[in-house]
Amino acid sequence: MLRDLEAVRPRPDHPQRTLRQDAVRGIELYRANMRPRLRHPRERSTQVPVQLITLRRDHYVSPFLSEGLERWVPRLTRRELNATHWSALLEQGPAVAAMVREFTARTDSALQTGSELPGGEGPLVVITGAGSGIGRATALAFAEQRATVVVCDLDLAAAERTAELVTLLGGSGHAHRVDVSDGAGMDAFAQQVAATHGVPDVLVNNAGVGHSGTFLQTTEKEWQRILDVNLWGVIHGCRAFGSMMAERGQGGHIVNLASAAAYLPSKLLAAYATSKAAVLMLSDCLRAELAPTGVGVSAICPGIVNTNITRTTTFSGLTGDEQAARQTKVSKLYARRGFPPEKVAAEIVRAVRTRQAVVPVTVEAKAARLLGRLSPGLLRLAARFDLG
Repeated sequence: MLRDLEAVRPRPDHPQRTLRQDAVRGIELYRANMRPRLRHPRERSTQVPVQLITLRRDHYVSPFLSEGLERWVPRLTRRELNATHWSALLEQGPAVAAMVREFTARTDSALQTGSELPGGEGPLVVITGAGSGIGRATALAFAEQRATVVVCDLDLAAAERTAELVTLLGGSGHAHRVDVSDGAGMDAFAQQVAATHGVPDVLVNNAGVGHSGTFLQTTEKEWQRILDVNLWGVIHGCRAFGSMMAERGQGGHIVNLASAAAYLPSKLLAAYATSKAAVLMLSDCLRAELAPTGVGVSAICPGIVNTNITRTTTFSGLTGDEQAARQTKVSKLYARRGFPPEKVAAEIVRAVRTRQAVVPVTVEAKAARLLGRLSPGLLRLAARFDLG
C-alpha cells in the first residue's frame, strides 16, 4: 500500500518490524484526541505561534480542513510540502525538520530580542514590474495575507513605494531595481532573494510593455523591445526562480501575465500579441514539466485594464508628438472602461490558491476565449479591421 498509493520506496534500513504497530498507535492517538472534543465541543484558541505544514498530495488529511484556522490561531504560519501522507514521514524527514528548525529559530530569536513573535506569516512572493498597475495591486493583495513581498521594477522609487504600502498593510515589503530583460541580472536577483529571504512560494512575472503596429510597420528594434521584456522577461523569471522552487521540493506557484491578445488576433498588435501568445504557450509547457514537483503555473489573460501601460505604449510609424497624442487617447479609452488592476490582482491570488491554469479576466477576455473555441474563423475575420 505504501508503495502503490503513497509512492514510498521500500528501504531495507527502515525499522519495519514496528512500522505496522506504530501506524496503529498513531490512529489510536487520533481517536484519543478527537473523541473528548466531539463530546464536549467548545471554542479553543491559542496565542502561541503555530506552524502548519500541509501536504499537497495527502490522501487522508485534506488541506481544506485547515481553512479559516486563523480565526483560532492568529499567529499561524502556513507551509506546504509536495508529499503524500506517509512519504513526508518516511522519506522527507529532512525537509520537515528544516521547516521546524527555521520556525523555532525565528521564534527563539524573537523571544531573545524582545521583538514581536512570528505569527500570521504568509507566503514569500516575488513580483516583477510591481512599481504600479497590476504588479502593485498584486503586491498589496498578498500583503493582506501578511506575506513577505519582494518587488522589482526599472523604476526603483516606484518599487520602494509599493514596498512601503505592503508594509503598511501588514506584510513585509522589499524593493529592488531589476531589468527583467537582462538574464544575468535576473539570476543575480534570484540569488539575492534566496540568500536574504529564502526560496519564493509564489512568483508573479508581471513586467510588460505595450506596442501597437502592424507587422510590416513594426521595426526590428521595436520587435526586440517587446520580446525582450514581455517574453524573455518571463523566461528569465521562470528559469531563475522556477529551478529553485522545483529543487526545494515544497511546491509553489508561478504566475505569468499574458493577455487576451494571446488568443485574440489583431493586425494592429502583431508584436504584442505574439509575445503574449508565446507566454501563454510557455506557461502550458512549463506547467506540464513542473507538475511532478508540485509547482503550479497559471497564465493570467486580462483584457482592457486601467493601468499606466497605456501611457508608455509605443506606436509604429508615428512621430514623437503623434505618439504622445495616441497614448493620451488610448489612456482615456482604458480609463472610461474603468476596470481596475485590483480586480486582476484578486484573480491572481485566487489562481494561486486554486491552481487554475488559464485565467481570462474582464468580460471581453472571457468572451474572446469562448468565441475562439466556438468560431475561430470569426476571430480571424475580426482581426482584419482597424479598431485603433
